[in-house]
Amino acid sequence: MNSLLDHVMIRVEDLEESLEWYRTNFGYEETGRWEADTFTNVYLGPPGGHEDGALLELTYNHDDRTYEMGDAWGHIAVRVPEDGLQDAYDELLANGVEDYRDPESCDDRYAFVKDPDGHEIELVKRDHGAKWSLDHTMIRVEDADEAIGFWARKFEYEPAGRWESDSFANYFMEPADAAEEAMSVELTYNYDGRSYELGDSWGHLCVRTDDLENDWETLMERGATDYRDPESCDDRYAFTTDQDGHEIEILNRE
Repeated sequence: MNSLLDHVMIRVEDLEESLEWYRTNFGYEETGRWEADTFTNVYLGPPGGHEDGALLELTYNHDDRTYEMGDAWGHIAVRVPEDGLQDAYDELLANGVEDYRDPESCDDRYAFVKDPDGHEIELVKRDHGAKWSLDHTMIRVEDADEAIGFWARKFEYEPAGRWESDSFANYFMEPADAAEEAMSVELTYNYDGRSYELGDSWGHLCVRTDDLENDWETLMERGATDYRDPESCDDRYAFTTDQDGHEIEILNRE
C-alpha cells in the first residue's frame, strides 16, 4: 500500500481571504482546484515542493456556513530553517499575522500562529524540506496504544519520533520508507483521560493509493471502518475513520 499522506483538508469561511493569506505568508501556489455545485476545493503547496510532500486542501462551501473548531484536531506544522525560527515568525508579524505564541514563549523550539479561520499552525525547525512545507498534522487521541496500533495495522506506519512530558505525550507516525519531506501524523495523548469534540472546521487527512479498490479491500480485511466505500464515491476515492472518528480519505492520486 502506498500510504503517504497526500494532503490535509480544512474548511474555510472566505475562500479568497484564505487563499490570499496562504499565498502572502507562505508563498503557496495553487496546484489544483475542483468546482462542484455546492463547494470548491483548492489544493495549495510551496513552489518546488517534494514529490512526496503533502498539500493543503481548502474547502469552501457555497452556503456561507460557519464552523466549530472542536479540539480533536490540533494543528498543522510547517517547516522553517533550523536557525530561522525567529526570523520566520517576525516575517509573519510584519505581514500582519497576529502574535499568538512567539518562539520565546515556546522555549525557542517552535512557535504558533493562526490562519483567518483560527486553525493553529506550528512553525517547526527542520534541516530538510522547503520553507513553509507541511511537516505534520497533529490530532488528539483518547487511547495512545489504540491510535498507534491503528496507524501501524491499517496503513503500515511506523513510529518516527516521540516526546513524553509530565502531562502528555506526542507520537509521530509515518510510512517506513517515507522521504524526510513527507508529512507525518502526530498523535497527542493527554494523560488525564479527557475526551474531545471533532467539530467541523477540520476535515480529514488523506492517504495516497495506487490501487483504490485493492487497498480498500486490504483496509477492510484489517478491520478498518467502512465509512464511505469507493462505489459510493464514484470509485474516485473512499473514506474510513480512526478510533476517535477522525476522517481519513483514500485517494488515487494521478
